[in-house]
Order: sequence, then C-alpha cells, then structure tokens
Amino acid sequence: MRHIEYKTSGTCSRVIHFDLDDNNIIHNCKFEGGCNGNLKAISKLVEGKPASEIASILKGNTCGPRSTSCGDQLSLALSSALNE
Repeated sequence: MRHIEYKTSGTCSRVIHFDLDDNNIIHNCKFEGGCNGNLKAISKLVEGKPASEIASILKGNTCGPRSTSCGDQLSLALSSALNE
C-alpha cells in the first residue's frame, strides 16, 4: 500500500491524503481544509474504487468561478500517483 500526500492548488482544501493498494484501488482518502461535509462525502464515494475510474470522472470539475475544484485536484493527484 502506497500513501500519497498531494498539495492542492486553487482550492480551499490544502492537502489530499490517500492510499493506493497494489491494484491502484483508493483507500483512506482525506482532505485538509475545504468544505468539510462535501469532502467527507467524496472520500466515502471514492473508497474502494479504481484510481483511474475516479480520475476520469472528476477530471475538469470546477467550483464556482475557479478553474478547478477539490474533485479536480483529486483527479490530478490520482493521475500523478498512477504515473509514478
């Protein structure tokens, strides 16, 4: 199991923590900062899901006038981890 810590950019959340198992399944996703309830919900929804699937679903999601969102940042974090 690999632990990833990803520093976000352009969002209220500051850091995303998650683990990927040997099959690139997401576990223990947690956000620091941001909209507490929404980010807890995202964390529950992605638990046990393939990283590539979640990265594809969340890619390009925006928040208000921002060009990114916490979900989009998770997509970038997952894509980065998959390409390591």
